[in-house]
Formats: sequence, structure tokens, C-alpha cells
Amino acid sequence: MIELYTWGTPNGHKISIMLEECGLEYRAHPVNISAGEQFKPEFLALNPNNKIPVIVDSDGPDGKPITLSESGAILIYLAGKTGRFLPAAVSQRYEALQWLMFQMASVGPMLGQAHHFLRFASEKVPYAIKRYSEEARRIYGVLDGRLAQHAYLAGNEYSIADIATYPWIDRHDYQEIGLADFPNVQRWYATIGTRPSVQRGMKVPV
Repeated sequence: MIELYTWGTPNGHKISIMLEECGLEYRAHPVNISAGEQFKPEFLALNPNNKIPVIVDSDGPDGKPITLSESGAILIYLAGKTGRFLPAAVSQRYEALQWLMFQMASVGPMLGQAHHFLRFASEKVPYAIKRYSEEARRIYGVLDGRLAQHAYLAGNEYSIADIATYPWIDRHDYQEIGLADFPNVQRWYATIGTRPSVQRGMKVPV
């Protein structure tokens, strides 16, 4: 059994989608980050960095429990555990990891800043809004160019790179991005959105 500590954010949804896709038995524990529950001692004991998601797998490596934070690391772990969504061929595997790292280094941090300054900041900061809105559009352009050549981010195979990126694109309205401006991203987004496991994972936690 995997215990998932999560909230309804893009980073949280990455892991619930992966767990649903892999068919792993798990139990979701909501951590309401709006109410500051990520700072409670019991959660900090799992992740001193006070960020969701976190998993605790009672059947970890060598049959021993393991606790993991950082969504990218969790995705790689679950792919290794199940042998799914990370290509076996070395060159394709590194393609998938490359685009996973792009999500971790660019898609998440930059789009997250766009979310903050466009929707949640206590005051309007025009410089920040312009900077992160422009960066969001640049990132969508990178994704669109890649998806003009391939069905999925790592090539023709659905992978953890797509699982990591999809929940952030699902918030395109937060970023004030029209997907019609990026037709290849729009096609990819619509395709992934039809997957039942993705639909279920996007509803976690209930």
C-alpha cells in the first residue's frame, strides 16, 4: 500500500495520475496547503521542505518502507517500481528524462510564478506579470514545437514526461493562455485528457 500525501495542485496531480495509470493500490491523505497543514509537525516529519506530494511505500526497495518527496523523483521511482511509462531503450529513456527535467525546471516553476502574479498576489506587479506571462508563452512555444514533431513529449510513447506536464497545462486559464494559439499542445492536451486514469487522478484528493 502506498500512502499519498497530496493536495489538488499540478504537482499533487502528477502523482495521483501516475498511481492510477500504474494501477497501484494507494490511499490519499489531503494536506490542505491553503490552511497551512504542510507546516504541521507530522507532515514535516515526512518532508522537512513542507511541500506536497509525499509518498510512503510500505513495500519499497528490498521490501522495506520508503518515504519520498519531490514529484519528479516520485515519478521516476514509480516508473522503476512498475516498469511502466519510462522507456526501456536507453536513448528513449533519456529523451523522457530530458522532458521530465524540462517540466521540473521550467514548466512548473515559471507557470507557477505566472499563476501567483496573475491570480494570487496581494498587489498587481506589472513587471512580474509581464515577465512570467511572456515566459509562459515561450514555454508553450517550446512544447508546441516539440509536439509538432512527436505524438508525446518523449516521442511516440506516453511517459512520465507527459504525466508531469499535463496538470500544469490543465491550468492554462490560470496562465491566461489560449490553447488555440498552440495547436500541437492543444491536440496533446485533448488526447491525454481522454485517458480514464488521468481523469481519475485529476480528482484526487476528493
